[in-house]
Amino acid sequence: MDQLRGHIHEQRCEAERPDGRRKRLAGCRRCAHRTLASSKPRGLFTRCGEGTSMALCRSAHALFRRRRLRMIAVPKHDPVHALVPHTLEEPILGAQTGPVAGLSFMAKDLFAIEGRKTGNGNPESYAAAAPAAQTAPVIGELLGAGASLTGITICDEFFYSVLGTNAHYGQPVNPRAGRYVTGGSSCGSAAATAAQMCDFALGSDTGGSIRVPASFCGLYGLRPSHGRIDMTGVTPMAPSFDTVGILAQDAALFRMVGHTLLQGESRNVPIERLILATDIVSYCEASVDRLVWDTLEALSPALPEVEHAKIAGEDIVAWRTAFATIQGFEIQSTLLPFVKEHNVELGPGIKERFEIAAGVTPEAAEDARTLRRVVTAHLKSILQPGTAIVLPTTPTQPPERDIPDGASFVEYRTVTLQNTCLAGLAGLPQVSVPVGEAAGCPAGLSFIGWEGGDESLLDFAVGLSDLLKSD
Repeated sequence: MDQLRGHIHEQRCEAERPDGRRKRLAGCRRCAHRTLASSKPRGLFTRCGEGTSMALCRSAHALFRRRRLRMIAVPKHDPVHALVPHTLEEPILGAQTGPVAGLSFMAKDLFAIEGRKTGNGNPESYAAAAPAAQTAPVIGELLGAGASLTGITICDEFFYSVLGTNAHYGQPVNPRAGRYVTGGSSCGSAAATAAQMCDFALGSDTGGSIRVPASFCGLYGLRPSHGRIDMTGVTPMAPSFDTVGILAQDAALFRMVGHTLLQGESRNVPIERLILATDIVSYCEASVDRLVWDTLEALSPALPEVEHAKIAGEDIVAWRTAFATIQGFEIQSTLLPFVKEHNVELGPGIKERFEIAAGVTPEAAEDARTLRRVVTAHLKSILQPGTAIVLPTTPTQPPERDIPDGASFVEYRTVTLQNTCLAGLAGLPQVSVPVGEAAGCPAGLSFIGWEGGDESLLDFAVGLSDLLKSD
């Protein structure tokens, strides 16, 4: 297979030594290339220079060159209703040089930008806000690395939904499946990225708000290890779960942005063991179940042998409940005070969830935290460096749009949280990779890694992209 053949990567991944042999360097400085290894059994994913896809590297380099040459501007049109009314009138230009120079990005309506107000998906919140004194470091990091901010995107009200609806600002359109929701709460970021209004977008992920829209809109999505991307200047929801996430259409670009933003200790080793969470797969819709098995079978010649195991078993209901309980209790200290003080008019579904959050007792929260510690220890014992859990990102196809959030979506939210709560409870990184369609809608396959294994997951996603393109 072409993707398993080695190559010389612009003399950056490999260089000639005086004895005529090649020495391996750190990897491509422009696309941070890490891919498949031809020298290892079953094409395991390792570092660049050990069997890299020439086509993927050239494609990534050409992409970056083209975008560095174009004019950066805010969109003249918003065909998928991705932007808030208070979006940017002019772009905030990034540095002229850097790893993501010339690229454009948009950001969810919860990031502080100096001199501007943040709305958090609610017009009363926007009206009451003061202009930010400083820009969130994560935005500043991207600007310093060369990317330009071109828009502020709609999110579900106060981020308290995974549907992709907003009773005040309207509902973004899913460019890949127009009859269906985008998923939320980073709905505008996903819609804008899928519609190619920007090269990539930032959102947040507490209970699935990056991973769900990534799956429904056919995008790559990263929920990082908790704390590895700076949350300063980002409106908190449930701080022990909150993360900044990334959405992108292009795998190499996705990895580059991740490498630009990730901080702290990295434990970057090749993924050599995959465990399919058969208990999670078992309650998915038939179309999703079929896509998982078909994808793994098609990729099996180039993947490690996939083991089958129950990760949570019947305890998944307790895990999901613990997540929701802790989330609700933490909201009592973050978003709920503003909602109560201003008697905020909340949209359907959001109002009911805030009422549930207000009723969480300290005793219930402590019981949930006790279970969380058990779950975390269990998952970390499985996820040693080099191991990843495989599961469908979302268990269902997206619900149809234009149906108000409310009681009809309780089951959807419940079953979705069973897929998304694992990484959140344990603070682990997870990537969603677009692998095909289920019942005519995009669907993602997810990989949960070990703490600090974010870079390994990004590398793995690029390798999968190469395989899926050639399949």
